[in-house]
This record gives sequence, C-alpha cells and structure tokens, in this order.
Amino acid sequence: MMRPLSWLGIVRMGLVQTGLGAIVVLTTSTLNRVMVVELALPAMLPGALVAIHYALQVFRPAWGHGSDRGARRTPWIIGGMAVLALGGFLAAVATAWMATQPLFGVALAIVAFCLIGGGVGAAGTSLLVLLAKRVDDKRRAAAATIVWVMMIAGFIVTTGFAGHLLDPFSPSRLVAVSGGVSLIAMLLTFIGVWGIEGKLAAGPVAPPEKGSFRAAIKEVWAEPQARRFAIFVFVSMLAYSAQDLILEPFAGAVFAFTPGETTKLSSVQHGGTLLGMALVPLIGALLPKTRGNLKVWTVGGCIASALALLGLSTAAMVGGSWPLRENVFLLGVTNGAYAVAAIGSMMELVSAGGEKREGVRMGLWGAAQAIAFGIGGFIGTLASDVARLILSSPALSYASVFAAEAGLFVVSAVMAVWVHRAQQRSARSAGRDVDLSNAAVAGG
Repeated sequence: MMRPLSWLGIVRMGLVQTGLGAIVVLTTSTLNRVMVVELALPAMLPGALVAIHYALQVFRPAWGHGSDRGARRTPWIIGGMAVLALGGFLAAVATAWMATQPLFGVALAIVAFCLIGGGVGAAGTSLLVLLAKRVDDKRRAAAATIVWVMMIAGFIVTTGFAGHLLDPFSPSRLVAVSGGVSLIAMLLTFIGVWGIEGKLAAGPVAPPEKGSFRAAIKEVWAEPQARRFAIFVFVSMLAYSAQDLILEPFAGAVFAFTPGETTKLSSVQHGGTLLGMALVPLIGALLPKTRGNLKVWTVGGCIASALALLGLSTAAMVGGSWPLRENVFLLGVTNGAYAVAAIGSMMELVSAGGEKREGVRMGLWGAAQAIAFGIGGFIGTLASDVARLILSSPALSYASVFAAEAGLFVVSAVMAVWVHRAQQRSARSAGRDVDLSNAAVAGG
C-alpha cells in the first residue's frame, strides 16, 4: 500500500498549476490588452481567441482516455505543458506579428490558442487525476486549496513581473518575456511531477487500458453518478461564471462607479475568493468533524453563493445605500468555498464507477466546466441586454439577471444532494463497506 502524498508533495504538484496559470494569464490578459490598446484591434479578436481556447476543452475526455490507456499521467502532464508553453510563446509572436502583418498574425494566433486549449486540457486533466490518486481523503479539500491558490499566485506573480519587464513596450520585448515565462513554467512542471508517479508504481502495476475512446466515453456516460455529476458541474459553473462580465458594468451603471473603482471592486471579489478557498481547510483543521466533508461544503457554498447574488439583485433595486463592496466580497468568499469543494469533490469521485476510467471521468467533468465558463460570460451579458430591452431599466435588468444566477446556484445545491444520494445507493447496492461521510458532490 503506497503512502499518501505528503504536504510537500502536494505543494510540488501545485507548482504545475502555478506554471499553467502563468502562461494562461499572459495570453488571456496581457496579450488581450496589447491587441486592443497598443495595436488598436477590435476587442472581439482576443475574445474570439479565448473562446477557441475554451472550445478545445471539449476534447478533455479524449485526452483523459489517452492517459488511461497508458496507465501513466506524468507524460501527459509534461507533454500538455510543453504544448501549452509552445502555444503561449507563439501567441506572443503572433501578437507582435499583427503590428506589421495583421492577417498572418491572426492566423498564427488561431493556431497558438488551439495549442493553448489543448495543452491546458491535457495537462490539467491528468494532473487532477494523479493528485486524486495520491492524496489522502481527508486532505483533498486542503490539496484543492493549495493547488488552486498556487495557480492564482501564478497569475499575480506573472502579471506583476511581466508588467515591469514589458516597460517600455516593444513587440520584441513581449516575445522575450513570453518565452521566459514558458521556460519557467516547464521548469516548474518538471520539479512538480519528478518522481511522484514513480512512487505510485512501486506496487502492482495495472495493465494498460485497452479499447476505443467511443466505448470508454459511452461506458462513463452510462454511469448515473458520472452523468449527473457532469450535469451538476455544468449548471453550477454556469452560475459561477455568468456574473464575471456584468459585475463591473453593473457597478458603473447603477452605482456610478468610475472605471478605476470597478477595477478595485474586482480586486475585492478576488480577495474574497482567496479567503473562501482558505476557509475550507482552515475550518476543517479547527473542527475535525467537518474535515473532508465536501458534500456539506459544496451544498453550503452553492446556497451561500445564491444568497450573495440575491444581495446583488437587491442592491440593483436599493441603489447607492447598499454596501456593494461588502456584498461583492461576500460573493467572492462563497464562490471560493464552493470552488475548493468542487475541485476536491472531483478528486474524490474520479475513482468511483468502472475501473481504469479516471482520465475519461475527469476529462468529462473538465469539459463540462470549460464549456460552462466559455458560454457563461456570454449568457450573462446577453441576458442583461435582453432584460434591459424588456424592462427598459438598467437596475431592473441587472436585478433580474442576478436573481436568475442565484436560482441556478439553488438548483446546483439540489443537484449536489441528488448526486450524493445516488452515490450512497450505488455503494449499498454494490455491498461496499465504505465511509460516505466524506462523499463528494461537486465539479471543478
């Protein structure tokens, strides 16, 4: 019996997420700004490129199946990060090329963002599967917090250092900084996964998985728990992401916030998200009975997020007297707690069901998450515009959209209980003597 991964091992694997976050934030944030501001290109161009990155995530189950067939995750993590690093570097080259040859630059950018989407999906799926197989049950919430906080740290450090190194701006400097970030991300990946799976292989080695991807995904989709969980992931992540693109316009239209004030409001929300992520393992340490109980955290996080969104709906009607910053901070805290429980739940449920299908299951849930994120922002803005046309009032339109998002979180909470009960029935029918007090019910 192999030993569970130590805290140091969890942090090491978090380094992979740090590198992943560093490349992604440079391509989706910094390159976005350069295209729109320095190159004066339409804002829809970077928006479409990011959409390509999300669209490629539908292939996550296929990449997960590939790692199942080989019975090893490390090659897929390293290979995925290599593809991601190449895509990030080519995206910077393409952006620089747009200054002189816009058509060729855009064509290269499309290829680059396809590589980015493929790299994120291949590396991220196998990383979560490997983490799930190596982490002790009671450490899963803490492990999820660590790896995701380290990813956010990658966002923060990269934007800070890249911002410093990019001044004064030049296309060649942009390419050099992007290349440096990609090399550092690859180094972090090697440090993170070196020897981790080798320890796993110390016991009996299962034969590689055989069979077609079509048969594998059909088998996983036929599992009621995996199917319901995928639906839950989609609905809850749709609610989670739908407010991203309307929160700042809402603050400007209803509360008359300046652009600088709305940017600070987003910072307040992200600060709350980090606190919410940290609270789950912290409370678990103080109250041992709640440690690892991801069902409670998932359902509670969904309900609390719904209440925070109802607060924003009320804020739209009340106006300036409402404590908007505090409400947004609370939304960040509740979303952070939900997100950690969701990721930890993915790790816990991935080994349920048929044998040697962990990669396909994680890929299915990752695809559901990515699709929800890809369309969540669009649906949020579309719903806001439609509501404004029907209700002819910005305040009423935002209130109705936030209330609808709250309703999605309530539905998600109900679905979380549904998934948990299905797992209990499955365990009883299989005659397994398992402890379901820590059963997981969310998606990340």
